[in-house]
Amino acid sequence: MKKPIVIIGAGFTGLAAAYEIAHRGMPVVVLEETGSIGGLAASFEINGQKIEKFYHHLFNSDQYVIELINELGCRDNLLFSPTATAIYLNNKFFKLSTPLDLLRFSALNILDRIRLGLLVLKARRVKNWQPLDALTAEQWLIELCGRNVYKTVWEPLLRGKFGPYAGQISAVWIWNKLVLRGGSRNKAGGETLAYYRGGFGMLAETIAEKIKSAGGVIHTSSPAREIIVENGCVKAVKTPDAVFDAQAVIATPALPVIADLLSPHVSGEYLNKLRAVKYLANVCLVLELNNRLSDFYWLNVAEPDFPFVGIIEHTNFQSPQNYGNRHIVYLSKYLKSSDEMYRMSPGQVAELSLPYIKRMFPHFDDSWIHRYYVWKTLYAQPVVSRSYSQIIPPSQTPIKGFHIATMAQIYPEDRGINYAVRQGRQIAGI
Repeated sequence: MKKPIVIIGAGFTGLAAAYEIAHRGMPVVVLEETGSIGGLAASFEINGQKIEKFYHHLFNSDQYVIELINELGCRDNLLFSPTATAIYLNNKFFKLSTPLDLLRFSALNILDRIRLGLLVLKARRVKNWQPLDALTAEQWLIELCGRNVYKTVWEPLLRGKFGPYAGQISAVWIWNKLVLRGGSRNKAGGETLAYYRGGFGMLAETIAEKIKSAGGVIHTSSPAREIIVENGCVKAVKTPDAVFDAQAVIATPALPVIADLLSPHVSGEYLNKLRAVKYLANVCLVLELNNRLSDFYWLNVAEPDFPFVGIIEHTNFQSPQNYGNRHIVYLSKYLKSSDEMYRMSPGQVAELSLPYIKRMFPHFDDSWIHRYYVWKTLYAQPVVSRSYSQIIPPSQTPIKGFHIATMAQIYPEDRGINYAVRQGRQIAGI
């Protein structure tokens, strides 16, 4: 019997790779460390309805995941909804959903409002990202819209997202964000985003069922602890409970995890490349409320002392009726894993965050909280620094048959389900 291709990780990259391999009639085994599939889109339940631990949506331009959804015969599960965006700055809310909102953005003078509004148009005219690779986001944004716009709007957001790394972030990263958001706007300038009916966990389960029906196998709670290498070629993957023979291996976790797997067998430049990419962790407080918090789906928080950089009110995007008429709000914080907040208990995270919610929303009351959840992940966001293209490790490792496909390698794009699907299907062609 032919040995399978073993895939480490059942996020969307691993699932897409396994789907592609299984439907070519090749044996495939997926090993997932946690008890559930979906990676950063893994779900939990509120009133019997699956919902992501960390907020997710799709853009209109997310062609790779939309193509896969069409292949699965699930197009009717794609739900497109208009969304409202705002920024909280200087203790005020500024709606930024349409060009008219931008003209009313009184945090900037009228000339700077125009500069900010033209930024997306200028970004979309950039077709070759490579000249931006040598620039920081700060350098490029100041060049395009001026220092005042940068200091007022972009610097607080970059610091909220990347903390001590904000000044190092590549111009390519912010360029890609501007192009994505600009491409999701309708003719009137408003933004329309997509969600998967029942949550992206349901999409992951649908892909998993297709893998299984084609003969593939998925093992959860099966962390890859060791690889067996003979004469420079990968032969098997060990978990705490079993050894899985392999004709090839595709590893999809974060680069430091892969480095630990490879370190007994690889040294030198390639291992250094794996360890060169830094990551930020994430703490996500999810509130299940009896009342709506705001009118916005996406609220950027440009206040550096706040313990979160974004408030994403999911039920201003999807109906609260899906969740027993509860209003679901995500409060997201990117941080170093060594930061105190990452080590806090769920109760401590909530205790830290709620005073700031009350500061933003004086009408908010603790009695609104039906329940809260705190989710953490160690490798949430690669730090996409200037000249990032020069430190990305290649997919082919020095070990024959051992390949890697991670969210740190999709540059110039940023992480997300869409590019995870693209990457998984591409790496499946090994």
